[in-house]
Parts: sequence; C-alpha cells; structure tokens
Amino acid sequence: MLAFAVATLSGLSYGLLLFMLSAGLTLIFSMLGVLNFAHASFYMLGAYLGYTVAAHLGFGFALVFAPIAVGLAGAAIERVLLRRARANGPLHELLLTFGLAYLLAELVKLVWGLGSVSIALPAVLDGPLLALGDATFSRYRAFMMAVSVATLAGLYVLLRSSRTGLVLRAALTHPSATQALGHDVARIGTLVFAVGTGLAALAGVIGAPLAVVEPGMAEAVGSIVFVVVIVGGLGSLGGAFAASLLIGCVQTWAVGSSASLGTLAQATGIGLPPVWAALSIAQVAPLLPYMLLVVMLACRPRGLFGKREDDV
Repeated sequence: MLAFAVATLSGLSYGLLLFMLSAGLTLIFSMLGVLNFAHASFYMLGAYLGYTVAAHLGFGFALVFAPIAVGLAGAAIERVLLRRARANGPLHELLLTFGLAYLLAELVKLVWGLGSVSIALPAVLDGPLLALGDATFSRYRAFMMAVSVATLAGLYVLLRSSRTGLVLRAALTHPSATQALGHDVARIGTLVFAVGTGLAALAGVIGAPLAVVEPGMAEAVGSIVFVVVIVGGLGSLGGAFAASLLIGCVQTWAVGSSASLGTLAQATGIGLPPVWAALSIAQVAPLLPYMLLVVMLACRPRGLFGKREDDV
C-alpha cells in the first residue's frame, strides 16, 4: 500500500509535467486554431538551453532563462512565419509547423551534437524525500510538482482574474468584436504562442534531469502530448489537466506492477492467448496511452471535456 502511494505521487508529478506541456498546445489551438506539430520540439529546445545555462550559471537561472528565450523565439516564429501561412489556410499552417519540427531537430543536432547530455541537480534537490521500504519519492520530484502547480496557478489567475485574461478570453470567442473594441487580436495571438512555447520550454527544463536529453526526445514525448490533448478534448484546459493526471498515474502504476496480463485476464474472466498472457503489465505500459486514445475516439470522439461541433 505504501509503495502504491509513492507510485501515485510519482504519477502525479509526471502528470503535472505532461499538463504543463499540453497546456501550451491547448492554448495555441484554442486561440489560433493551429495544431502545432512543433510543440514538442520547443520542449526539446528548452531542455537543451536549460542544460547550457545550468552548466554555466546554475539550475535556477536555467528555469528562468530558457522559457523566456524559447517564448521570444516562438513569438518571432508566429509573427514572421505562422501569420503569413495563416493567410493561405490551415493546411499551410499545419505543414509549416511540421517542417519547423524537423528544422529544430536538425538545429539541435548541429549545436549540441548527436549524443545525450544531462543536467546536474542542485545538492539541495538531490536525494529522497520519502523512503517507504524499497519505494522512494525524490525531493526533486516534489520540487517539480511545486513548480508545475505554481506556474499553472499563475496561468489560471492570469486567464481568469486579470484584464489581459479577460481580453484573451474575449478574443477566443469573439475576435471580430474584440478587434472592434480597439484590441490588437493579432498581437494577442502572438502572446499566446509565446506563452505556449515558453510553457513547453519550462517543462523541458524541469523534466530534463529525469529524462534523457537527446535529439530524439521530441519524438518520444510529442505523441504522448497529442494523446493528452485529444483524450482531454481539443481546446479544453480542464480536459488536458484531467487527461494528464490520468495518463501519468495509469502509466506509472503499470510500470511498477509485477502482475501479468494473464492474471488480470483471469480476474476479469477474459481469455487470452498464452503468448499475450505471459506478458507483464509493465511490458505493455507504453501502449496504454494509445489504447486509451483509441477507446476515446471510438466511444467519445470529442474527448473528456471537449465540445460537440453543434455546441460551439
């Protein structure tokens, strides 16, 4: 039971990291209508910039500098490239972000090489916070949860309580009316893209000490992020939050399980071929998010909190 509690904490920390990453993609899709295929590449870029800054100035500076730098780069990309592609329709926007993902991947290889790098943790964050038998919950994971919650709480306050958030929400639903009231909707779109890419970079810096920072990391995490936003419901921050925690916990529980598929099938009365029954739940853990995606698309295509087309 104690091991399950520690695994749940680890799953929540992973889920909050996924939400920080998927929240930026959700904001960009809600405001600009762009399903940004390069979003995970900004996560990777944040991790690499964080590695460079942490090596020279320390991990604290990396947490601040990398998201700001990537956010500014995102604003420039939206202003110079994406805005021009928008005039030619959504297909051109999609293709542009698709090409941008490959461009950023090659840029990372040119600057940092093909090998993997790692960010050293500050001494104060290194070591276990909880040790319950063989199960441990590290101080860094607790710090990661705290930063994620604080950042996302700040984002919630910005969107719900500030004048900027009021204008942004008005631009999401009534862009023409917002423009007529004297607000620059195009500039708001640039701000949203910058915030979204900055959140991805922050997730990259925070997740880097627990992951392998290498040129293929965008491909590894990108598919999971799209699973999150589709399962939660395209354009829904609440849905992305619920889906992130669900996927984070389910995958962590599965990885830590020693049971086999045969045992699970026997408990539920389902017959499985011997080859499948011999597999452990931990072995099929990487497949679980995609199985959830298939089930969600078959049973509830709009996602957990997404809206029907006729409700929009």
